[in-house]
Amino acid sequence: MEQRQFDILQTLIAHPTVSPPARNTVLLQLQIASWLEDIGFEVQTIPFYDNDCIVVGTLKGRNPEAARLILNGHVDVAEVEDEQFWRFNPFQLTAEDNFLFGRGVADMKGGMSALFYNLERLHQEGLQPEGDIIVHSVVGEEVGEAGTKVACEHSPKADLALVLDTSNNIAMGQGGVITGWITIQSEETIHDGARSHIIHAGGGRHGASAIEKMIKIIQALQELERHWAVTKSYPGMPPGANTINPAVIEGGRHPAFIADQCRLWITVHYLPDESYATIIEEIETYLNKIADSDLWLSQNPLQFEWGGASMIEEKGEIFPSFTLPTSHPGFHMLAKAHEDVHQAPLQTTMSTT
Repeated sequence: MEQRQFDILQTLIAHPTVSPPARNTVLLQLQIASWLEDIGFEVQTIPFYDNDCIVVGTLKGRNPEAARLILNGHVDVAEVEDEQFWRFNPFQLTAEDNFLFGRGVADMKGGMSALFYNLERLHQEGLQPEGDIIVHSVVGEEVGEAGTKVACEHSPKADLALVLDTSNNIAMGQGGVITGWITIQSEETIHDGARSHIIHAGGGRHGASAIEKMIKIIQALQELERHWAVTKSYPGMPPGANTINPAVIEGGRHPAFIADQCRLWITVHYLPDESYATIIEEIETYLNKIADSDLWLSQNPLQFEWGGASMIEEKGEIFPSFTLPTSHPGFHMLAKAHEDVHQAPLQTTMSTT
């Protein structure tokens, strides 16, 4: 690694942009904005959440009609957790035995350092690209926040985008992910002392536990998940990658009462050629049929909430799926560049997450 790239990476690592808790990236993003301005970029700094922001920089090309390229990456990093298990300070870049240590070296401040280093070199050589180069430095990736979505909303459009995250030098498409909440809410709250009246013959009262009814919904989700695994497929995706995970459950108010509410937080993985809108429709249609066949649930309808812009703020996220644009001229250029450098064809695959 060139010393200048090491220095850039050292600066990136020194900023503890850990997410969660997030809300700690402004100082680093302002440094990045300054770097980009120094090499001729027009820079926007876009507010995100408190003490977080998005940076979009545009370097004008020689030909305004030429294709534009987006280079995208995030500068938030995963949790450090207990530092006593780290050999080195996670926020001090350390080199040992041809390895670099520091939180975010791989994911993905290393990729961002390569980007800034190469852009700086191009500037020093006086090279102006044919078309515009657009840089997105985003945050929120580690906690399912829509940093890239915000960047795209404020950025010039482009003909091709490269995401500089870790990929083992493989071009990857991706299945989609959406989270959702399914809520069962009783119209009435019943005391625990009346449980026998709602579950035994002759009790004379129509009622139910929302928690117990959620069992039926979980079983229905498992049936749908198995059906998807059998009937759906996509090249490069392992069978059954389109899963429905009942991840978190909340319910009840007190042991003295029958549970009048139960909420299930699910994570749904779907295939690259599917949209989250069709997946939502499939799940809701199937579960509502199950609920309609239940005497109590048919009178206490299921409630659905889908997605969100932040796992921290809204307890929800949407990651749209995408296929690889293998027929795109930019993809062919990328494949050729890979082969020139590595003396091997560019491999392609699909990521399930």
